[in-house]
Amino acid sequence: MDKYIGLMSGTSMDAIDAVLVSFEASTPRLLAHHNLPLDDPLRAELTALQQPGMDELNRTARLDGQMAHLFARAVMELLQQAGCQAGEIIAIGSHGQTIRHIPDGDLPTSFQIGDPNLIAELTGITTVADFRRRDMAAGGQGAPLVPAFHQQVFRAEGINRVIVNIGGIANITVLPADQDAAVIGFDTGPGNGLMDVWIHKHLGKNFDQNGEWAAQGHVNPELLAAMLKDPYFSLPPPKSTGKEYFHLDWLEKHVGKKMLAEDVQASLCELTAISIAEAIKQTAPATDEIFVCGGGIYNPGLQQRLQDLLAPGKVASTENLGLSPDWVEATCFAWLAKQTLHRQTSNLPSVTGARHEVILGGIFWG
Repeated sequence: MDKYIGLMSGTSMDAIDAVLVSFEASTPRLLAHHNLPLDDPLRAELTALQQPGMDELNRTARLDGQMAHLFARAVMELLQQAGCQAGEIIAIGSHGQTIRHIPDGDLPTSFQIGDPNLIAELTGITTVADFRRRDMAAGGQGAPLVPAFHQQVFRAEGINRVIVNIGGIANITVLPADQDAAVIGFDTGPGNGLMDVWIHKHLGKNFDQNGEWAAQGHVNPELLAAMLKDPYFSLPPPKSTGKEYFHLDWLEKHVGKKMLAEDVQASLCELTAISIAEAIKQTAPATDEIFVCGGGIYNPGLQQRLQDLLAPGKVASTENLGLSPDWVEATCFAWLAKQTLHRQTSNLPSVTGARHEVILGGIFWG
């Protein structure tokens, strides 16, 4: 059995997701999964590193090693849980922890930490990493990368389908019914990220459990309108963004002194819903089905607003397509590792804007 491991630590920075996957069938078979939480001090250090600050080089180098040890630990705990030996694994696909994503400008780049040399050494397993920068070298945004995987496992002939991933940042993949039509995908804007930093500032919590705090507030129309005026929302794809752009300082520039904190949270939930819904309406007006993955699926208020904005009954979980919404992204990076080792391309120029298809990632042999 061809077994691969996928590792994902996303913009929410709450945990490392690890999956053990087989790709022998047409649909990935999830053999085991594991979640390794990141503690609050580490999350604070990672968040601070996403903005310019003192002694960045030393801090980055230290966290690069620290994250690699945690990625390796997640792998070994996953293997133990699955009753599997390292020698049975063909490769690990590691996304790494994004510190800076700068897709525009004279020298675009994207930087993830979690040294793959260390992961390969500590686990003994070949590790594939640094997936974004080859696409950027070819003129692309380097993100989002998951649409290629969505195309592989979720596309259906005769059905116009959209996949919505709601992590710290939200992105969509448009899968046209016409198999000859190009797939498109892009970051729509904030997902859970702004809600997470706002509740952490006011209540000391890492996320809004079931959207309960937002549900206590009311949408502030002036705040919502001001946030939606940000130029990012009107940019045409290809486009990508991150917490380097949509961060606490960005939010606080819009928040008035007399606004209730819970009203701001409700407005942020609405911002996520509207920006996703408008992106779908503008780029895929003939959509038949919408499937959601990522942590945002566990916010009932957000899911209800998506239903309201996009039509009742049209929005469902990727669970309905055979893959849990919790593990789609980690599975994607296991698939990307497989593509790399088989010398197959895995970027979509129609998504990232790259000049041509490329083989992504660097290989660090186990």
